[in-house]
Amino acid sequence: MPYQSIFRPGLFAGQTILVTGGGSGIGRCTAHELVALGASVALVGRKIEKLEAVAREIAEAGGRATCHVCDIREEDTVKQTVTDVLAAHGRIDGLVNNAGGQFPAPLKDISAKGWDAVVRTNLTGGFLMARECYTQWMQAHGGAVVNVIADMWLGMPGMGHSGAARAGMLNVTETAALEWGPVRCNAVAPGWIASSGMDAYGPGMAPMIRMLKDNLPAKRLGLEAEVSSVI
Repeated sequence: MPYQSIFRPGLFAGQTILVTGGGSGIGRCTAHELVALGASVALVGRKIEKLEAVAREIAEAGGRATCHVCDIREEDTVKQTVTDVLAAHGRIDGLVNNAGGQFPAPLKDISAKGWDAVVRTNLTGGFLMARECYTQWMQAHGGAVVNVIADMWLGMPGMGHSGAARAGMLNVTETAALEWGPVRCNAVAPGWIASSGMDAYGPGMAPMIRMLKDNLPAKRLGLEAEVSSVI
């Protein structure tokens, strides 16, 4: 059945929203909600198979989605991807900067290469995508950017590289909100979410993931749809 949003039907009719990391998890759920509200979406990610699977789901629900393979860490690739989205849709009204990734490790065990890989994905890539959407379209036409970061205000033990990158992305969001107004720039910082992204951590993390709910007031993990509605 079509995605049931809390927002009014047609809220994003006629708009195009670019969603990075749109092939799974929070990105997939957000794309479905946006389409259910009337938007067309440009799905961006590194694996075409995942993007095409989500595009088929959206088409079956009566919506429109295009697929764009992109490594957001590569500046020239990001520039070309935004150009391609504009060629396909004619506009970019919103960006959901959702793509990201990390691996569990204490700070003492993170190599420079591992640190750089996570920071490039979770900070540099998000900045590049936001900058290109702004310079290629939003600066002249307006729009909105939502950067998906993480709840990192008390540190992120076991994922310090991601915490540092997400904190940096919060600062980028605050700076962009001032420099790019009236384009709206906001950040959404999910806590522990029951999402397919959890699968990336491997079986060794499974016992810890199962225990996360015990430390939460609601005694459950958050849902992808609870994040997409905020976005």
